[in-house]
Amino acid sequence: MERDIGKIKKNDSSDIILRVDNFADKKGLTIREFVTSDRYTGFTKAGVKIMAADFPKFKEMINSVTEEDMKAEVVTPKEPEQETLPEPKKEEEVSSEGLPDY
Repeated sequence: MERDIGKIKKNDSSDIILRVDNFADKKGLTIREFVTSDRYTGFTKAGVKIMAADFPKFKEMINSVTEEDMKAEVVTPKEPEQETLPEPKKEEEVSSEGLPDY
């Protein structure tokens, strides 16, 4: 069983589609990009599947985002200055500490 939930326009040729589906006997929520162009019309490889067992955690995480979190920040341009960019972190230094585990 497959049921489209909705879509969000990404640009003139792409939409983000949310659907509940059962692919390879794995039920879940699929969020994928759908492209309409002269060369190709259909889903791209870009996307994610939230397995049915993980959906309650996903829903809790999404519901924790507030309207205030999504308000656009006004960025004022700065005067050009000499700025040194920080060194990129090595892969082993990057962690998910501080993220809540749902």
